[in-house]
Amino acid sequence: MSQTKVIPLDVRLMQTATWLLYAVLCILVIAAGVRWVARMPVFNIRAVQVVGDVEHHNAVTLRANVTPHITGSLFHIDLMEVRDAFESMPWVRSAVVHRVFPNRLKVELQEHQVVAFWGSESDSKLLNSFGEVFEANVGEIEQDSLPRLNGPENQSAVVLEMYQLLAPHFERAALSLEELQLSARGSWRARLDSGTVVELGRSDKESIESASVRFLSTVTQVTSRYGRPNTALASVDLRHQNGYAIRIHGVSTLVAEGPNSQGN
Repeated sequence: MSQTKVIPLDVRLMQTATWLLYAVLCILVIAAGVRWVARMPVFNIRAVQVVGDVEHHNAVTLRANVTPHITGSLFHIDLMEVRDAFESMPWVRSAVVHRVFPNRLKVELQEHQVVAFWGSESDSKLLNSFGEVFEANVGEIEQDSLPRLNGPENQSAVVLEMYQLLAPHFERAALSLEELQLSARGSWRARLDSGTVVELGRSDKESIESASVRFLSTVTQVTSRYGRPNTALASVDLRHQNGYAIRIHGVSTLVAEGPNSQGN
């Protein structure tokens, strides 16, 4: 009858420790080899490919702003730093940076798509299609008919949403919504391209839209009674619950009190 030879505990522990040390040594050797290979000149970044929206930038400006942040090899470069360098440039909304073996970077850019001026006339702030405020050279804007929106900066998306809701209604009435402003207290005011000031009040957007539609569907009938076009409106007040008030240039509804009294 054969007997199984029992290996003493201390021998087994020594064998296990030997194998662990061997495994650690192998890992260290492999890691050192990987580091050595990663530092080879062949992996140094040689080129950066930029795709996506590049309407406002060229190769010269990109290199001047980003090259100082592109240092090291493909495996050691800080992609977050490169991304931040691109996103710090005017008009760039976001940048996604990829490593391309063996020595290139690929950057996907998304530029701001400007839809409005933001703030006062003296500001250089703009609003993109996501309702985000950004700064850029307004002289580069080709559209001459952009509206001007204003309000608390943390409400910029809300202001844009309101503009996009109301503007089509005014356009169908041959009126152009040129400015829209939200006050710090939540009151809305608009100005048309004719100079007409429209008080919209502090209601919710559905109520303001309903009041605007009611006004636009009947205003031509009102102004025509006085022989005036809609562009002759000086001001409009839509804050009334079941109607609206208007003031027309050259027309007064005041009753003259004497021979020298004149309408405004």
